[in-house]
Amino acid sequence: MPESGTGTSQSLERGLAILSAFDSDRPLIGVSELSRELALSRSTAHRYIATLARLGYLQQDPDSKRYRLGPKVLDLGFSAINSMDVREISAPHLRRLSDETGHTVNLAILDGTDVVYIERCRTAQPGQREIDLNLHVGARLPAYCTAMGKAILAFVPEDRREAIIERIDFVSRGPNTITDPAEFRAELERIRVSGFAVNDEELAYGLRSIAAPIQAHSGEVLAALNLAVHRTMSTMDELIARFGPAVKQTAEDISLGMGHRLVPA
Repeated sequence: MPESGTGTSQSLERGLAILSAFDSDRPLIGVSELSRELALSRSTAHRYIATLARLGYLQQDPDSKRYRLGPKVLDLGFSAINSMDVREISAPHLRRLSDETGHTVNLAILDGTDVVYIERCRTAQPGQREIDLNLHVGARLPAYCTAMGKAILAFVPEDRREAIIERIDFVSRGPNTITDPAEFRAELERIRVSGFAVNDEELAYGLRSIAAPIQAHSGEVLAALNLAVHRTMSTMDELIARFGPAVKQTAEDISLGMGHRLVPA
């Protein structure tokens, strides 16, 4: 039942705020820390946390006594991913692209300043292990230093894009990470012109990739796919020339499956 006259549940809001406090940079949080962040008394925070733990949404670390997200959250995440039309529609196209090129192909969506992997088609090519980075469905990476993140951000409406850029912590992740916001904006402009994005060792040493955006029937860019290689397999120019057309065509085929119709030039 609502706990205020606004038609919303304060308890639900607090419970979701607790779950939202956890991320990849801070997987373990204590009761006192959560109570301070959410402006709750320690006893109130403990009551919410105990309830979430009992339901499986949080787990207590036996050594530190702090809490981490539990398996129920993972179940919800995978349920959301599995319900996405774009994942179901993309799957055969991604597999075909991976089989035809012999390289790993990924699919991701934008969530805040991160991209979230929602599908992967991996290969056993030499050098693949070095660029896998322990990635899996559900993994998150900063959007600014990934080809898929840039491919999506380039086509986000300007006001939303600027709000996201303002929140990005531009730190160096690889040898060629773009860390200057002005340079990053210029990079997004180039992507809007070319229709694809690249990652030339911006995320990690040795990783190169090319990505293209996927559009819904409304024209909104809702995801991106990429093809990734190790630097020993291809120069950046070779990667673009050899695989760029196939990556863009695959993205267009998936967009058509999502109901998008290209406007004749």
